[in-house]
Formats: sequence, structure tokens, C-alpha cells
Amino acid sequence: MIPTKGRSAEQRSIQIRQATRRRHYHSRMSKRLRWGVLSTAAIGVKKVLPGMKKGGYVTLAAIASRDLSKAQAAAESLGIPKAYGSYEELVADPGIDAIYNPLPNHLHVPWTIKAAEAGKHVLCEKPIGLNVAEVKALIAVRNRTGVKIGEAFMIRSHPQWLRTQELIREGQIGELRSVVGYFSYFNDDPGNIRNKAEYGGGALLDIGCYLIQAARLAFRQEPKRVVSSVDIDPRFGIDRLTSAILEFETGQAIFTCSTQMVNSQRVHFIGTKGRIEIEIPFNAPKDQPTRLFIDAGRDPSGREAVVEEFARCDQYTLQGDDFSRAILDGTEVPVNLEESVRNMAVIEAVFHSAKVGQWVKISRK
Repeated sequence: MIPTKGRSAEQRSIQIRQATRRRHYHSRMSKRLRWGVLSTAAIGVKKVLPGMKKGGYVTLAAIASRDLSKAQAAAESLGIPKAYGSYEELVADPGIDAIYNPLPNHLHVPWTIKAAEAGKHVLCEKPIGLNVAEVKALIAVRNRTGVKIGEAFMIRSHPQWLRTQELIREGQIGELRSVVGYFSYFNDDPGNIRNKAEYGGGALLDIGCYLIQAARLAFRQEPKRVVSSVDIDPRFGIDRLTSAILEFETGQAIFTCSTQMVNSQRVHFIGTKGRIEIEIPFNAPKDQPTRLFIDAGRDPSGREAVVEEFARCDQYTLQGDDFSRAILDGTEVPVNLEESVRNMAVIEAVFHSAKVGQWVKISRK
């Protein structure tokens, strides 16, 4: 961890600007979308829905489970007025405008299609599909039905990520040459869906997708080719450790993700004149400030790094409101399906590279 200094006048100014933006943001809010939730998945009940509920554009109107008692319990705990004992009932409800889909990965596409064909907009958890072909199938459905469909990369709404992109664009670290990231946790529970290959489990689809997203966001371009190494768990058949190099036109990204290593996450953006580190890049806490470290490299220990602190916020609140506002305003959703295709193309190439043992070009078809 890089030692921090006291807050500078610049840091205090940043916090004031953030607070002002939040006040203006909430003052504009009036209309709300009526949201339905497919399943009582833990990520939804524990993280996403409590955040969405605080949004100014979101009304949680219904939740569904294949077990009615589970839906009723979740509805009671979250203050949701309707509970359904089947996904079909929720999708058919004319009082629902949009669906949040946190189902297991292999059910993302089929239930997103059913919701879209029922006239519902859909925010679907990442990865929105298991391969490029599945995401392209969603594009066809979206174009036919006219609804909006987006992938839930909540980091795209968090102020620390917006600020990082701004600093890189402004040349704060010179020319970006390298993005280095890792994301890991330990889970060897055979009953967990993340350890089931048939459900789309494994490290790359679950958390490596964030690291790919981070590199593509920072470089603002697509990688040309990748090379990777994947370690498959012999019990579960999923990738428990995946590392890759992504080659961009102007630099490289290196990442490691794992489902069987200590809980850890960091991303570094390294340029010709400095570097930026996001302290907690993906699971940003909602109950404490988050920080960026901006380091010109004069002291290898990092003691001279400038710290930018961001006031407490819930990235799931921001994500829900950003998606809802795009629907209400008729604008583009934060992560559209074309963007999802590009991210998934890199994921496919990482898997393929490990299989063939050499560099693989990224398909643009």
C-alpha cells in the first residue's frame, strides 16, 4: 500500500465539485422506471438491489424466484411490493418497465431475450453472454424489439473510474504504455455456480472480464492480439488461474485473475511520465471513501504520490440511475451490446490462446 498524505487544497476542491455534481444530479430527477428482478441471487439481494433502491430513477416493483417463498422473503427484506414464484410471471407483468437479470451466466441470454420480447428493457449482469455469438444474438433481438439492453459493468459509473479516464486523456501520466491488473478471491466450494463449467463459471468470465474492460477503457482502443496461460481445475473443469498479455497499438496490458488465491485487487496505469493506481478498483466500498494514487515516479517507494479521494458512493446506485436515465432520455446505455461484443471477443481470444499455446489475433467480425 502506498502511504498517503493529508488532503491538499486540490483534493478538497475535487470533493467539493463531486458534491456539487451530486446535488445537481439529484435535483434533476423526477421520473422513475419500474424495475423487476429475475432471481434472488446473492449479488442482487446483498449488493445491487440495496444500491438501486437508493436511486432517484429506480423503483423496485417486483422480484421473482422459482421458489415463491424465497421471492417473498427477498421482497420483504428489500421493501419490494410484488413477489412472483416464476420468472415467466415477472416478465409478463405489464407494470414492469425494465428487468435486472443476475441469473447464472448460462441463463443470461435466454432470459434477456424473453424479457426483451415482452417489451422490457434489460440490464444484465456480466458476462452478458458466454461467447461473441450469444451477444450478437442479443443485438438482433434488441434491434427487432426496440428495447435497450446493457451489460452491468458497474465500474463504468463510479467516479474513481471516470476520473482515471480523465487523467489519462489529459496526459497526467504522459503517454499510457502499460496497464497491470489482478483480481482474485478464494472459492473452492463445489456447489458454487462459479465452479460449475456448465454454468459459465471460472475466473476469466467472472472477474477477468473486468480487467479486460479496464485495459480497453484506458487505452481507448482494441487490442490487436493476446497470449495467455490458463490453469484448469481438475475437479471443476473451470479456469482457476488465468493470466494474459494484451497487445494494443500503443502499449500492453498484463493481468492475472484467479478464483483460488487470496482476496486481492489492484489496477495500475503506467505511462511515460507517471502512473495511476486505483486502490480498490472493482469492489469499491459504499461506506468509505475511495482513493487514486497519482505518482510521478520520483520516489520508488511511492511516498510522493498525490492522493485523490472520492466521497462515499454506491456504484450500484449510480449504475441503476445511469441505465434508467438512458431509457427515459432515449440515450445510449453505459455499456451497450456492441461494447459487450468487443469485450467478449478478447475473452474468447484469451481462452483460444491458452488452448493453442501461441499469440492469437482478436477477431473483429
